[in-house]
Amino acid sequence: MDKKYIELDDNVLDQILKSETDLHNYSQQVESDLKNHENLDVEKYIKSGDQIVTLHKHLNHCENVLEHTESVLYTFQEELQNITNEITRLQQRSIFMAQQLCNRQSFKGLMHQFIEDVIVSETLISVITTCSVTDEKFSTHLSVLNYKILFVDEQNFKDVKSQNDVKDVYEKLKITATSKIRHFIMEQISKFKKPTTNYHIPQNTLFEYKFLFEFLLNHDSISAQEIYNDYVDALSKVYFTYFKSYLSYLQKLQFEEVATKDDLLAVEDTTSRTLFQKSIKKNTVFTIGNRATVLNEIDNSIIIPHQNNLTNLSFEAIFRSVQYALVDNACREYKFDCEFFKVDQPTAQGLFSQIMGKTLGLLIKHLEHFVENCYDALALFLCGQLSMRYQALCQNRLVPGLAQYWDTILAMIGTRFRFILKRHIQSVKDYDISKFNKEKKPHFIMRRYAELVSAILSFSENNKCEPELICSLTEEVLGFVLRLATMFKTRKDRLIFLINNYDLVLRILMERVRDSTFEVDRFKEELSARSKDYVDEVLHVYFGGMIKFVTDAENGRDIDSDSRQLGLTKTFISTWKMSLEEINKEILPSFPNLTTGASLLQLAFSQLIDYYHRFQKVLLAPNKAQLPNIHVIMIEIKKYKTNY
Repeated sequence: MDKKYIELDDNVLDQILKSETDLHNYSQQVESDLKNHENLDVEKYIKSGDQIVTLHKHLNHCENVLEHTESVLYTFQEELQNITNEITRLQQRSIFMAQQLCNRQSFKGLMHQFIEDVIVSETLISVITTCSVTDEKFSTHLSVLNYKILFVDEQNFKDVKSQNDVKDVYEKLKITATSKIRHFIMEQISKFKKPTTNYHIPQNTLFEYKFLFEFLLNHDSISAQEIYNDYVDALSKVYFTYFKSYLSYLQKLQFEEVATKDDLLAVEDTTSRTLFQKSIKKNTVFTIGNRATVLNEIDNSIIIPHQNNLTNLSFEAIFRSVQYALVDNACREYKFDCEFFKVDQPTAQGLFSQIMGKTLGLLIKHLEHFVENCYDALALFLCGQLSMRYQALCQNRLVPGLAQYWDTILAMIGTRFRFILKRHIQSVKDYDISKFNKEKKPHFIMRRYAELVSAILSFSENNKCEPELICSLTEEVLGFVLRLATMFKTRKDRLIFLINNYDLVLRILMERVRDSTFEVDRFKEELSARSKDYVDEVLHVYFGGMIKFVTDAENGRDIDSDSRQLGLTKTFISTWKMSLEEINKEILPSFPNLTTGASLLQLAFSQLIDYYHRFQKVLLAPNKAQLPNIHVIMIEIKKYKTNY
């Protein structure tokens, strides 16, 4: 009994209990009701008997129909399963047949390509045997032959029998091709050996047909090595002969007069020469002048002796021309070797050394001979700078073949350059100051120093050329000029001499050196200090009393009574204009450089104004009132202002 009926019965029971009904009677009544209902249902069933029989027949008929349908469906299912299996089998067979077709087509393509690769055409035989190696058809068919030979050789390792049918034909064609190529290349190399031949022409021809040597390298190593050796031998002699002759021609154009061991900073030029002697001025040993133009001409055309009426060339000009010729030829040769002979960098370096070794040895020996006898610091300096620039040029062109050569000559030049600088320093140390004629104008050693150092500083890379030796030379020269100054009797003369020398050196340095350097700063410092000393010395002559009075007053010393102040005031009033005139007459003629004289004059007047202003501050009011106004003095000073 479901929950709904249980709940209903409980309610009924609850009502019965509340109504105090007799349960026995109530159960009989319920049983009677059930019996009645049962009888009614039986009557209804009996009345529907025919319908139930008919329904039973229909059910049996439906069951038979369903059984038949089930049988048909089962049969259909079996047929479908068979069809599915057949479709699967056909599909697998189709895939298999498609794969077979693909394999056969692929095999057909491979076979077709194999036959094409292996077959020897009549055209190929005809071109290789009859055409010249310079013919475009020969080049094209040589590439085809190279491919076919390599292909047939590859089949040999795979044990392909068919390659035996064509192997002999290809071998004969290879021999024919290598023989023609060898003959052609050897013919071009033989042209290098003719004295009047421009070797660039056959070299360009070889480079144009570099693929021929590549074929030879792949298929005839013996001939390739023979060509390699013959080329190295021929070009080695060509370069050696060329540079030997070129050096010989250029040496005839060089200055006959060169610097000697006596051409030092502190050695006076006492040599006399006639008008018929070739010579260079003594000053060119220390003054660079136009010699530095070679640094701007590193990639200019080389000097051609028979095309120019050139004479009296400096060594650095000859050096530039020779080194540029070397760089031009060496870079060309290195790149040719790498491209033509198909070698890597280490091998190319060895090949380059074989070809250029004798030539480089010749140039090093020639430079060594010059360096051993050279006393021209500027010539060595310029050669060193040229070498560094050409070294950088080779690096930019990615040609390392000359790296060791540049290191060798830079070391050689640097050693001699340092030796000469030390000789210059020693010559200044050893100078006999008793020879000094006590002239206040700049000394010749200072001018030489300024010219030499300014040249080195202005044209060296980043002012880094032997900085320690240049500093030593600078300090030695400063000490030297101080020693000379002691030869003068008065302090004023000593200061004039020092200012003239410092000013000369500083003007030359600042005119030519682009950046601030130790040398410039050092001479600026000395010139500034000596200028102040000189101005004080001049002012003390004409205004010494006033200056001492101001100094004593500012230092707290006791100063005299009003009488001293009054005396100083009257003296200043009566003499200041005349003193200005005398200072002007004294300073300007003492200095050859008018600009320097004018600067010192203005410095003296500025210092005088400062002293006068301080003098007014320490004076008593009555005395101060007697002095001229400071603006009056400044107006008077402006009369002495110059335009230079």
